[in-house]
Amino acid sequence: MSKRKLIYDPETLSYKPVESSRKKWFLVFVAGLITGLLVLFALLSTPNDMITTPREKVLSRENENLKLNYELLQRKFNKIETVLNDIKKRDNNIYRVIFEADPISDDERQAGYGGVDLYKNLEGTSDQNLIKKTLKQADQLEKQLVVQSESFDEIVKLAKEKEKFLTHLPAIQPVENKDLTRMASGYGMRIHPILKRPRMHYGMDFTAPTGTPIYATADGIVKHAGWKANGFGNHVVINHGFGYETLYAHMSKVAVKKGQKVKRGQIIGYVGNTGLSAGPHCHYEVHVNGKKVNPINYYYNDLTPEMYAQLRKLASEENQSLD
Repeated sequence: MSKRKLIYDPETLSYKPVESSRKKWFLVFVAGLITGLLVLFALLSTPNDMITTPREKVLSRENENLKLNYELLQRKFNKIETVLNDIKKRDNNIYRVIFEADPISDDERQAGYGGVDLYKNLEGTSDQNLIKKTLKQADQLEKQLVVQSESFDEIVKLAKEKEKFLTHLPAIQPVENKDLTRMASGYGMRIHPILKRPRMHYGMDFTAPTGTPIYATADGIVKHAGWKANGFGNHVVINHGFGYETLYAHMSKVAVKKGQKVKRGQIIGYVGNTGLSAGPHCHYEVHVNGKKVNPINYYYNDLTPEMYAQLRKLASEENQSLD
């Protein structure tokens, strides 16, 4: 017969048997097991997308941050595209027009896209459309920036050429003539002072005392300097490039040599009466691509509009030339 342990209960003033600890722990185990089964059942009944581990939560937050950054990047791309479109318009409608260059078409600016899918390796990844769109837009912007950069390089080159052209374009009178009193005869049919018959006068005559300085009307290289038996006596011919040449005749003295570089406004000789001439003067001609043209159109850097109109009027008068 097993011995039972008793314990005195002061409330009832009697002894009560002590419950076995094994039974107690057994009840605790059964209760825990039932609770565990209920939790497991609940987990198995819950959809998978509602169960997230700490790692998945971190990845989810990172994914949301990436999406936000993509959206911010998209907005920046849109701003860059807006600025680039404005630059393209200015380039085609202002800069390239000024320097007489053909505009760049949209097809040229977008060249290199289409055909092979450059982003095929992104297929099967999450958010592939967003990534593909962003990368494609970045590549397009890069291409357009390269085209625009090359365009600006061309504009800079054209600007330098334009600047060079303007310095090599005849633009002043060959002698100082601020009061316009030295212009004696213009371009056109004139009575030759020695031959005494009508003859085409291919330049303009500027009267001045012997020894008056004669200036180069544009930058260039001296093609001829000295005497030649062609009626011009001592004379200078300057090659300005771009198809332009100028001739200065009847000099008393030549101040430059063949092959010498000269600048606009530089003294190249002095007024004289050499060659077939009726008095001290400078006979001045402008040649464009080998054709003798009216010099009246090449004084834009030297005359106001009012002075130009007056000089043009004087040059158009039919009179006797000095050579």
